[in-house]
Amino acid sequence: MKAKIATTWLDGCSGCHMSFLDIDERLLAIADRIELVYSPLVDNKVFPDYVDVTIVEGAVASVDDLAKIKKIRKHTKYLIALGDCAINANVPSMRNPIPVQEIINRAYVENAFIHDVMPKHPALPELLARVMPIHEVVPVDVFIPGCPPSNDTIFYAVAELLDGRIPDLTSKTRFGA
Repeated sequence: MKAKIATTWLDGCSGCHMSFLDIDERLLAIADRIELVYSPLVDNKVFPDYVDVTIVEGAVASVDDLAKIKKIRKHTKYLIALGDCAINANVPSMRNPIPVQEIINRAYVENAFIHDVMPKHPALPELLARVMPIHEVVPVDVFIPGCPPSNDTIFYAVAELLDGRIPDLTSKTRFGA
């Protein structure tokens, strides 16, 4: 039976997904062991009821991110926090010292040339007062630091989980590497 794998991103740059894709032909080595059931790289829009491994990059910055990570954790056996934004909120958290209303005013009022109001659109999620790393919201099973982590480290972690082992990444990576 193939392991069900999912990937997603919250508030981040998607660089960790680019590093994941840089695994290149090694993905073929594990392709017969996995089924990619959810990802920004595929068309499935609904997170499945059960996933063996979910790889999440980015920080929790909006009410949408918060709902998404809680749903993912509820339906995932092993949750991987991929990259420094997922682990310590990194760049997205640079807004934390600034009140949300000030950020919205700066973005949509002060810097506007035509419409100087916050747009009312359902695609714009409400920002949380504070950007958080994933583990402050839900339990995380594996932390892969880096900005972005190397493709070798990502592949190692996924392969270890597929073999039924929690990866020991102490000699593979470090924060900021």
